[in-house]
Formats: sequence, structure tokens, C-alpha cells
Amino acid sequence: MASVKLPDGRQLEIEPAERARDVAERIGKRLARDAIVAKLDGNLIDLDAPVDGGGEFEVVTGDSAEGLEVLRHSTAHAMAQAILELYPGSKLTIGPPIEDGFFYDIEVAGRITDDDLPRIEERMREISARDLPIEREAVSKAEVLRLYEDNPYKLEIISDLEDGEITLYRQGDFFDLCRGPHVPSTGRLGAFKLQNIAGAYWRGDEKNKMLTRVYGTAWPTEKQLKAYLRHLEEVKARDHRKIGKDLDLFTFSPDIGAGIPLFLPKGEMLRHLMEDYVREVQTRHGYDHVWTGHLANEQLYVKSGHIEHYRDDMYPAMVDGETRYRLKPMNCPSHMTLFNSQAHSYRDLPLRYAEFATLYRYEKSGQLSGLTRVRSLTQDDAHVFCTEAQVQEEFSRALKIVREVLDTYGFDDYYVRLSLRDQETGKYVADDEKWTRAEGALTEALDATGIPYRPAAGEAAFYGPKADFMAKDVLGREWQLSTIQVDFIQPARLGCEYVGEDGQGHTPVLLHRAVTGTTERFMGVLIEHYGGAFPVWLSPLQAVVVPVADRHLDYARRVQETLAAAGIRVEVDDSQNSMQKKIRENARQKVPYLLIVGDAEAEAGTVNVRRRGEREQEETPLEDFRARVLEEVGSRR
Repeated sequence: MASVKLPDGRQLEIEPAERARDVAERIGKRLARDAIVAKLDGNLIDLDAPVDGGGEFEVVTGDSAEGLEVLRHSTAHAMAQAILELYPGSKLTIGPPIEDGFFYDIEVAGRITDDDLPRIEERMREISARDLPIEREAVSKAEVLRLYEDNPYKLEIISDLEDGEITLYRQGDFFDLCRGPHVPSTGRLGAFKLQNIAGAYWRGDEKNKMLTRVYGTAWPTEKQLKAYLRHLEEVKARDHRKIGKDLDLFTFSPDIGAGIPLFLPKGEMLRHLMEDYVREVQTRHGYDHVWTGHLANEQLYVKSGHIEHYRDDMYPAMVDGETRYRLKPMNCPSHMTLFNSQAHSYRDLPLRYAEFATLYRYEKSGQLSGLTRVRSLTQDDAHVFCTEAQVQEEFSRALKIVREVLDTYGFDDYYVRLSLRDQETGKYVADDEKWTRAEGALTEALDATGIPYRPAAGEAAFYGPKADFMAKDVLGREWQLSTIQVDFIQPARLGCEYVGEDGQGHTPVLLHRAVTGTTERFMGVLIEHYGGAFPVWLSPLQAVVVPVADRHLDYARRVQETLAAAGIRVEVDDSQNSMQKKIRENARQKVPYLLIVGDAEAEAGTVNVRRRGEREQEETPLEDFRARVLEEVGSRR
């Protein structure tokens, strides 16, 4: 007899006909009741799958990440079944689980809008109530081609499959081409909610037919679903596009073009404060700031390798006679050109160039998203030219900058994703020796700092590995914010050289480093992180003086002059609104301080301070308030 080994080390002997559900039942009735699928020798299997060969066995429930993924995949099938029943003649394509939910791309016979989602949901609940067994079926290629003879999308998928490895899953009259596994029956689907409709090109190619993509989410229990939906409401309330409009920070216009943000005065002030802070920090750490413009000769990108590996993300060339110019998509070739404009010895290294440069990337229109995905972006870019022996020290210096900035902004929950190349793909510059040295240098530098990191194959830049800083905001969402990259390849391609102690020419190592990535994207993240309620030092407007009546305007303006002279950003609300309405309107603008002034304040030289988010007011001498704000700004609280 064979046996299975359980996670706690116990061995269970199994009969030849036993299936995963039988083993789960023998382990415990409650565990069997909660089981979604099982795992045999590390592979997920259906509960109806045989385990007579034995091996390492584990029951997977909906509370685990793997079980949740299976639950969502099965819910996507139920949604597809519901759509086929309600819209006969529709053609299925693919319907995978995704983070927090699932989607299915369908060529719908008719038209589905968001208003139709409740109807589809109701049919899904009917399907769940039928408790249809979900059964796996191995089929021949000839048979599955016959089943899908009227579905060109499935036929395209099937053409890439090998005979003998094709499976279907059936639930009642519905079937779908799928590897599985799935929950045992539609009655085990849990709680679900359809969320929205979107358009999606078949296989992501805009030359193909536009399909209807239906998104949904699924959870083991109704309680978990409701908690998730509450979280989505909070995310929606913090959407930087909405807050940016409400606070008069930025706008987009079709007259300018998609993906090109325009910043209003308050938004420009926010940009300035963000960039000035990073400039201050990196200047303190020995970085020199440079400027390299918006255009470059296309041949520069041919030499660097960007034309070969990055062409699709670049705007078409502008031709001037025999010269072709490109809008700059990145700074590194320009900074290497600056390096080459002067002679260098080993005594000059490390050399640190930093630049706040606006770059241009040809993002597809469907990928644009507010400030977080734009076509014109300003990067807090820096490049360090150093010797191989200096990599670890310079990485440590860059890490100190990153940590200081992220901590100041309140991102204290982060780790490093060590982005490495995947040798199976052809998107990387081919030079195994230099890749090995670069990956080794970056790994050693990370190990020396003691910061936790997780390797991720296939996420490297085409020229070298990266340490990407993955930070969580106040809502627990993960963002890739900062990056430090090690490059042994581009400096040689562009002829960068310094004279070493031996009097010979040597190629420097190049560290690429961005603290906040791009100003636009980081601003979008910050708006949502703070919900628009920026700390005092970062607020475009730090205080508004609200006169009780028109006769108090003169004193209000004296208060403004006193505070403005100290560098505090302050305005007087001299609108015709009542005092209470002025307070309400400025509170909606999330101004950190409202200063109410009337007869008593004018006589005593004080201000009545109302701090954002607090009900209490306090009368404070103007000089004391000025000192308080300056102290908050100085400490960046």
C-alpha cells in the first residue's frame, strides 16, 4: 500500500481507489468540510483526484492564498455560465483569477453594461444554489476542436496545446477549456460581487477585436466580502484624481493630450516642495545637480541599447536633415555623455549626477491612469559613476537617502524586490559575465545593509539588476517607489572611461538611482496616502485667515503679511460668504490651519486657531503661532 505524508509529518496509508476528498475526511471532518482543493507533492489537485500514488499531501482551504485563487477561478466560471445562459451565442475567451478577484473576457451576443451586473449576479446565485458538481474531463484535441468549432478564440488557444494534455471542466450543461483545479461544486463558491465592465482587446493586441471584460471579486465568507467592499470605498474616497480636482492641484485636457498632466498653482507648489526636499537630501549626500534638456540624437540610444530594447516605449523620431532626434525617455545616456565631456581619474570617483528631468514615454492610451501612469513624467533621477570596489559604499549611501525620504513621507512598511534577469527571455543585453558581476555586486550590497529582500526573476532593467523598494501606504496597498540599479553594460557601450591608479583606462560601474521615481506618480501616491490632508511642511497652503466680519479684513491682512514674511504660505478668505461657510469651504480644502480673527483677536494681537481634524479652538498670540508652524515645517511633521 502507498501512503501520504501530512504537513505535521504523519503518514497515512491509502487504498488504491482513495481520492483527495477521502484523505481529507480521514484527517478531520471539519477540515474536509472547509477543503477547496488539495495539494499533492506541491501541485494543486481537485478533491476528486486520485492519490493512490502517495506523496506529500496537504488540504487547501479558502483561507489560504492558493485556495482563494481557486475559489475566484471557479467563480469566474460561474459568471461565464451565467452570461451564456442570459446571452446565448456569446463566445468565451479567458477568465483568470487576479489579485482580489477575477475577470472574464467575452464576445457578448448583445451588449452588457454595468446596469446588467445585478442580473448576472442573480443568475450566478441560482447556479450556486443548483450545487452542480464541477468535474474534470480529459479530452482529445480532435474532440475539443469540435466542441469549439464556432469559437475562434478558443480555437486559437487550442492550436498551441498538445494532444493528451487537454482538459475541460463541466458544471451542468456548461463546460470550459481549463487546467483547473476547481472547487468540488458550484455550491462551494462563497460570497461574490460583480464590480464593473471594461473593454479589452483579444490577447491585449489593439489590432484584435475588442471584447467585453467583466470584473468581479470573490471571498470565502460574506463578512470578508463586505470588509473588502468597505476597503474599496475608502480607496475610492482617496482617489488622487478626485482629490486632485477638489483641491485644485492638477487637470488633464484633450486640447493638450492624454497622459500629459497640467498643474495648477497649488499643484505646482506641491511639485516644488517634493522636488526641493529630495534635492536638499541628495545635495547633503554629495550629489551634484545637472540639466540635460528634453531631446537627444537617436544615435545616442542606438549606442546605449535603448533603441533595441526600449523602442516601443519611445516617441517617433523628429527628423532634421540626416539627424533624427528623440524626446528623452530616460536620463542615463545623457548623464554618460556629460561624464564623457571631461577627463576623469580614479581620484574623481565616485561622481554623482542628479537631475529633475521631464521625460516622455509612449504609454498606450489604455494604460494611462491619472498621475500614476502618464506620458510626460519628471524623474528624480541620479547616476553614480564609481569603481567596482565602491559599489557597496555607494549603494549604502543611496539606501540612506531612500530610507530618509520614505520615512519622512510616512512609508515605514517596505521591503526590497531584487529584480533579476530571466535568461529564458530575450529582452536583456547578452553579456553573461557582466550580468553575473552586476547581480553579485547588488546582492552583496543588499546583504551588507541587512534590509530584507525578495528575488524576482524577469523584473530587471534590460541593462542590469535592480533593488526596487516596495512600500505599503496607509490602506495597505503596495507601490514600487524607489529604485537602485547596478549597470556594468551601458558605460562600456558609450565609451565611459577613467584613468586608474595604474595609469590605464578603466570602465566605471554606473548606479542608477531614483528616490521617489517620478514626481507625477509619487504625487498621486502621496495624495492617496494622505487623503489630500498633507502635513504642514508639504501643504501648498498652510493657513487661511478667516475674518469674522468685513471690519476685520485689515487685521486679517496684517496677520497674512506677518506670516508670509516668515515664509508661511497663507491666504485671507475675503469672499462674501458667511464666516461659517468660509470655515466649511476651507476645511474641505484640507488646509492645516484656519485662523479666525475678530474684535478680540485684533485688539490682543492674537489668532483663534482651528487645526485640521480637531474640534477645539485656541486663542494664540500671533508670534507663538508663527513659531509653531515654522517648527513643524523645520521638522517636516
